[in-house]
Amino acid sequence: MLEGPNIILRLFKEDDLDEFFTLRGTYAERGDFEDSGPVPEAERRKQFSENGWWSDDLGRMAVTNKDGRLLGVIVFFKGLPFEAGYEVGFVVLRREDRCQGIVSEALRIFSAYLFDLKPVPRLQLRTSVDNLAARRVAERCGYQLEGVQRQVSFARGKYQDCAQYSLLRDECPPLAEVLQAQQSAAKVQ
Repeated sequence: MLEGPNIILRLFKEDDLDEFFTLRGTYAERGDFEDSGPVPEAERRKQFSENGWWSDDLGRMAVTNKDGRLLGVIVFFKGLPFEAGYEVGFVVLRREDRCQGIVSEALRIFSAYLFDLKPVPRLQLRTSVDNLAARRVAERCGYQLEGVQRQVSFARGKYQDCAQYSLLRDECPPLAEVLQAQQSAAKVQ
């Protein structure tokens, strides 16, 4: 479990699954830039029973508030076999919880945690070029824009251009420093 000033990152529990699948299956709660296809629930439940959604090259953590309310998901996964590092992604599960700083706090902590855990030189994330909120989160968390991939993903009935960002190991403070800085910033507010 990783605790920030406003959120907790933890492994998923069996008790989280029904709520997770209900929220991910509710079209009205899906973000404007998410793929509108269904979440493959049976396959994901099978994966959870096998490894708790955490393995060497794929991991999902629940993002909760301090009371344990499920707010979102943050994930890492191995992209192309020749790429050195992992891709990260995130989703806030309810529209009412968006634009609250949840993702920025989670991404800072998760990125530092992955660098502490994995011997990789970089993390990367991609988002639609039109997803200004996600792009601001990436930049706020130290990720650098590398470029735009044209028509690389399909969402909401059309091909999307995606901005690719990366964070190098030496650009990310150690996890203990990230947690301390976030706690200090929360005390100032």
